[in-house]
Amino acid sequence: MEALETLFDPADFDPDVSGQQGNENPVPDEKPEKPKSRRRTTKAEQRADTMEQILDEAEYLFSKHGLHGVTLKDVAKRVGVHHTLLNYYFEDKKKLFDAVFARRAVVTSERRLRALDDYDRATDGKPTIEGALHTFLDTDLDLYIEGGEGWKNYGALGALVANTPEWGAELMDAHFDPVVLKLISLLKKAMPHCAEEDIFWGYHFVTGALMVTLARTGRIDKLSGGLCRSDDFTAIKERMASFMAAGFRQICDAEKR
Repeated sequence: MEALETLFDPADFDPDVSGQQGNENPVPDEKPEKPKSRRRTTKAEQRADTMEQILDEAEYLFSKHGLHGVTLKDVAKRVGVHHTLLNYYFEDKKKLFDAVFARRAVVTSERRLRALDDYDRATDGKPTIEGALHTFLDTDLDLYIEGGEGWKNYGALGALVANTPEWGAELMDAHFDPVVLKLISLLKKAMPHCAEEDIFWGYHFVTGALMVTLARTGRIDKLSGGLCRSDDFTAIKERMASFMAAGFRQICDAEKR
């Protein structure tokens, strides 16, 4: 079995092979410029690069076909390596899937948690509905706007996981409960009169809309005749938090009528 250590041979790089720079006839006693040494690529860097490629390609395939629609051989073929290399690093396909999901989950979860904590401090513990929702949603949507196709693939994968109760719920619980509960706590502060169950129902509707957005199904493209695009995260960001805030007010104000 070929392990990653064999993918790189330091002998391929000779730091002593470099031409001198300067004029053909240098001024006497002038020392020629010292050749710049060529940076070696370490085995650790080579392994890290290959691992990133494996995770990227697996992420793409899983986002399109789900856990059960992809094999380790499919991933290996897309990466361009023998499938035994994947077995070297991952015990089975589920372990690879979990690694793919966790890689970006920690980024979006921690980023939103920091943003919500900062917002809570900035408002001196007096958040607004719109402020809390903008912080939670916009911070996440910015990743898909700025992060390129890799983040969009992850968004589609997240939508798939969120809608797979057999095993997806455990992943969502493990990675996102702290940030979701932080949002809930801010919404409770913003709406102290609102029944707790209505706040949780409101979040249920928020996350449902977010998952449909991340799935990029293309349905709104067809329904609107091209007026709207399911991958237009900027347009979604401009509207979603305000729309959801109105919904929270509606169901919470109904308690007072």
